[in-house]
Amino acid sequence: MRILITNDDGITAPGLAIAEAIAAEIAGPAGEVWVVAPAFEQSGVSHCISYIRPMRLERLDARRFAVEGSPADCVLAGIGEILDGTPDLVLSGVNRGHNVAEDTLYSGTIGGAMEAALHGFRAIALSQYYGPTAGTDPFAAARVLGAEVVRRLIEGADWTAHPYPGFYNVNFPALPPDDVKGFRATVQGHRAGSTFGVQPQTAPNGRRYLWLSHGHGNADTAPGSDSRDCHDGYVTVTPLRADLTARDLIAPLERALS
Repeated sequence: MRILITNDDGITAPGLAIAEAIAAEIAGPAGEVWVVAPAFEQSGVSHCISYIRPMRLERLDARRFAVEGSPADCVLAGIGEILDGTPDLVLSGVNRGHNVAEDTLYSGTIGGAMEAALHGFRAIALSQYYGPTAGTDPFAAARVLGAEVVRRLIEGADWTAHPYPGFYNVNFPALPPDDVKGFRATVQGHRAGSTFGVQPQTAPNGRRYLWLSHGHGNADTAPGSDSRDCHDGYVTVTPLRADLTARDLIAPLERALS
């Protein structure tokens, strides 16, 4: 099996090493693991692509490359230039922090997996919830349980296109592996209120800056959602597609336009 890995935390991120270990276990001794990751952190870039500027590419090792671009750029570079064949699987992550609820729309980790899915490749986004209950190794849940959930998805998930191919968003809870309650199939959650706000700050030189701040937690989201179930101790798996059509609004829209 040939596996392509990217992320949005950058080529030196600790979560990328977790994804490499997961991929090595899945691919086996005869398989290939390729890493094509951003040269610098790209958190929050969503499905951004470098459409109006070129991307610098640097080879770091035989199957390890850094790209000055987004996670989606890295997938495009991997499948269009770097790999010596098509990937059987694309892994994006393991992200430092969860990608649930509205975070899914902002996430570069999700963007990388989505780009792979749009090209018809099986793709899985992997994210590790951070929190005080994680223990001394914040990536332990992903490290121990990652290969198992990826294997289950490869063997049993629906990978057909309708017409957009599905891909999967996996979030590991902030718990030691022995305390994780199991695997859950979930929907994308919804938090009440705005996801992000701005915090103004004046620099020593008198110039004005704005920092973005994350507004809400996950405890008050609905049971059965990725945000709530991951908060409650489950590894959540949410099926996603690139199709953003609100199909329930088509009939009212037709009435409004008639």
